[in-house]
Amino acid sequence: MKAAQLYGLWAVRFANPPAGLPARATMLLEQHAEFAESLAGVVSRDLGPAGGSKAIAAHAAKAALAGDLEGGMLLLDESSDNVSITGTWNGEMVEGSCGKAFKGSWKDTSSSAPDNAPDIPFTLTRLP
Repeated sequence: MKAAQLYGLWAVRFANPPAGLPARATMLLEQHAEFAESLAGVVSRDLGPAGGSKAIAAHAAKAALAGDLEGGMLLLDESSDNVSITGTWNGEMVEGSCGKAFKGSWKDTSSSAPDNAPDIPFTLTRLP
């Protein structure tokens, strides 16, 4: 599988997201501007009344993504300020999904994350 096969819109579902971050988001993946075999994109989430709260102060409603597809593993870094990494995504293609679903974990690496921030399970599903 190649990164180009992941270009497009994806639905994100989190299991037990941290306070202030929603259980659902949308992800757009496309070709990285500098590295043709890599991915870039944006994750969009509705922060609602939690936006700007201390618990998620370092997260934005739209965060930049950059990373790679290595074999069946999707590895993305998230940045809410386009400078520092505020989250990491590590997912594995769901067997039998033909690259249309990934399961993995998201980790809050932002300045507002607790020292022992847990891995948050997620599922990515390609949108039509």
